[in-house]
Amino acid sequence: GSGVLTHSVALGWTASTSTVAGYFVYRGAASGGPYTRLNSSAVALTSFTDSSVLSATTYYYVTTAVDSTGAESINSNEVAAAIP
Repeated sequence: GSGVLTHSVALGWTASTSTVAGYFVYRGAASGGPYTRLNSSAVALTSFTDSSVLSATTYYYVTTAVDSTGAESINSNEVAAAIP
């Protein structure tokens, strides 16, 4: 990064009330999806930084919780992030 402005979106969410192994983060280019999963393995933290975003674009994110058997919850509420 030689003087190039990099964009990232820092996401955070509320921990699930159930026992979960981790969370998956999904990103879409349109409200309502379709969404693409960003992390290959579930993250245990309730935060995630997406550093592969492009300027002048709005992205839509949802998360799912994963339990120890690998079962995913339904999508969380969608959040929009507008990149300047």
